[in-house]
Amino acid sequence: MVRRHYIPDPPPQAMRCHHPGCEAEGLYRAPKSPNQLNQYLWFCLDHVREYNKSWDFYAGMNTDQIEKQVRFDTVWQRPTWPLGQWGTSAAARRFAAMDETEFMPDDVREAINARMNAAKNRAEQERRRQKQRVASKEEAALAVLELAPPVTWTEIRARYKSLVKQLHPDANGGDKSAEEQLKLVNQAYGTLKAAAAEA
Repeated sequence: MVRRHYIPDPPPQAMRCHHPGCEAEGLYRAPKSPNQLNQYLWFCLDHVREYNKSWDFYAGMNTDQIEKQVRFDTVWQRPTWPLGQWGTSAAARRFAAMDETEFMPDDVREAINARMNAAKNRAEQERRRQKQRVASKEEAALAVLELAPPVTWTEIRARYKSLVKQLHPDANGGDKSAEEQLKLVNQAYGTLKAAAAEA
């Protein structure tokens, strides 16, 4: 049996600095380019510092490419997917088309259905909360105009014009409290106008 002996790698060969005209020894490596990060140029200490100062990884990239690269780097250059893609929505897609005759234990089917129903209920509750929040904002705006629902847009506009005349600085000799009240009236009218435009 032939015995094989371990032969260590030869020591690295001394290289001349890659900077044009420099005769010093190149002891410090630097990547050739952003596309060649594992291929190196070798420099002396002074020239590697100079090279590093002028290094721009994003040179030649537009804004979209830079943003894409930064986002890719924030996840350690690994693939990602949106949260929830493998959650209840994926379960709904996977089991919606399942044949009822296909074997699935009852307790597993119940657990899957409960999870999907819970997600639907949460979405519905959030939708109701959003609707209530909008309604309360409109009701508060009506209260500023000293109105209560139900009310027509014609009545809102007439009330707004009336309050503007009453609270205008010219009609109140520059009274600060009237001026502040007028700001509130303008904000309330803007809120109601935006809600009417959405409707």
